Amino acid sequence: MNNKSPFSFLESLASRFQPPAWVVEEGQQRLVLFLNHVLMQEKQAQERLLRQKGRTVHARWGVFAIDLIVTPAGLVDWAPLSDKPDLLLTVEAESPVRLAQSVLSGKAPPVRIEGDVQLAAELGWLAENLRWDVEEDLSRLIGDAPAHTVTSLGRRLLAGLKLFVARPADAEPRASA
Repeated sequence: MNNKSPFSFLESLASRFQPPAWVVEEGQQRLVLFLNHVLMQEKQAQERLLRQKGRTVHARWGVFAIDLIVTPAGLVDWAPLSDKPDLLLTVEAESPVRLAQSVLSGKAPPVRIEGDVQLAAELGWLAENLRWDVEEDLSRLIGDAPAHTVTSLGRRLLAGLKLFVARPADAEPRASA
């Protein structure tokens, strides 16, 4: 029986992928903007982060890493490289496919946590409770009804993808009606 993933070529490609420095920097800046956008939609999240102002977090997944600092506004900013961050978060799932499977199945990916316990607890609370209101943002661009339709379709597609990922590899495909 062949237990090799049909996406193994993607895994090998991702493990060798080294983007140019400018792509990494632009991606990190966009990530900071996105995180702050989501944080600004939830006042309680900003208040919780405000208690950790000035603290730094180094997050790593394989070759990708980012250093963030909590600002006095309860938001995050791109941090200068520091000798020792207050918190080190390392996503243990090296494979992008395994990471996607974990997230789609509703499980948090395995993360190694080192450093400030209180900062880790605040970030854990954010991960559990903070959600991006995609429909609200989309409605500003295309209107309420189309945004609702698009996000409903997205939720159905995501539900189908979750079922596909959760299905055992040796399961027989369902016959179409």
